[in-house]
Amino acid sequence: MSAALKQAQLAASCGEVPVGAVLAHAGKIIAEAHNLTETNHDATCHAEILVIRQASRTLENWRLADSILVVTLEPCGMCATAIKLARIPTLVFGIADPRAGAVGSLYDLSQDSRTGPPPRVISGVRAEECRELLRSFFEKRRQK
Repeated sequence: MSAALKQAQLAASCGEVPVGAVLAHAGKIIAEAHNLTETNHDATCHAEILVIRQASRTLENWRLADSILVVTLEPCGMCATAIKLARIPTLVFGIADPRAGAVGSLYDLSQDSRTGPPPRVISGVRAEECRELLRSFFEKRRQK
């Protein structure tokens, strides 16, 4: 989660919603990214999608078996589906997203076996740090 938090801080520093993600394969981080939706003017540039793309290129395989995705915020519907389609077996996230979370908060796409095997989900990892980063970002944004 430390590496994902660093990515989230990078996102905040360039005006992006501070969400960071890393993907580890065989015990080694092979991909890391943060939100780039504003920078790239692209709604699909969420940290999770970018890290899945990067890891798939690195492994030369769209199936990311034997990997762990760590993200600071609960994935949305788009990202939750991409995680399932990429066959990522373990998802770790920091805080729930009651507004758009699709891994248990708003709905739970992760456990629907019709779109692939359900990943193991671990939530609440370093939640206070993840929450504070988002809270601080949006507080500063509201002040502008």
